[in-house]
Amino acid sequence: MYLNQVKLKNMNYKIVLLGLLTASLQACSQQNPQQSTTQTNNQNMQYKKLTPDEERVIVNKGTEAPFTGKYVNTTAKGEYVCKRCGTPLFYSKDKFPSECGWPSFDDAIPGAVTQTTDADGMRTEITCNHCGAHLGHVFTGEHFTSKDTRYCVNSISMDFIPLDSNAAKK
Repeated sequence: MYLNQVKLKNMNYKIVLLGLLTASLQACSQQNPQQSTTQTNNQNMQYKKLTPDEERVIVNKGTEAPFTGKYVNTTAKGEYVCKRCGTPLFYSKDKFPSECGWPSFDDAIPGAVTQTTDADGMRTEITCNHCGAHLGHVFTGEHFTSKDTRYCVNSISMDFIPLDSNAAKK
């Protein structure tokens, strides 16, 4: 009799633990309505197909090697748009030669770029406000320009649309 009671207690204990584990997993997998809407909206967006290198930087928050990006030394007039969704991000008038190895801008198009503190708490990541694509980082206090801001952007995260192309569209 005693052995059967021990087995029953062990079985009840396992059932309770299994129930708690199941409830915990269900609670963790539920999203709040805001997350759900954001994910649904992102899933419905039409994104440009990315190469593996573009995906490594834009989706997985990587970086390209310094001085290798195609827009590091670009001086043509136009606008820089998000490689992933095409949203305008920066104007060429705000680009400056920082000699840091990546395209640098001292201003972004209002509302185009989101700033978030990195997990390390030391840098500020910049992403496309429309699709969340990783662009690079923003730094202040370096005194490169009168705006005292440097948006350090991966070339691979952007496309450049020359001013002449914009005039042709109008």
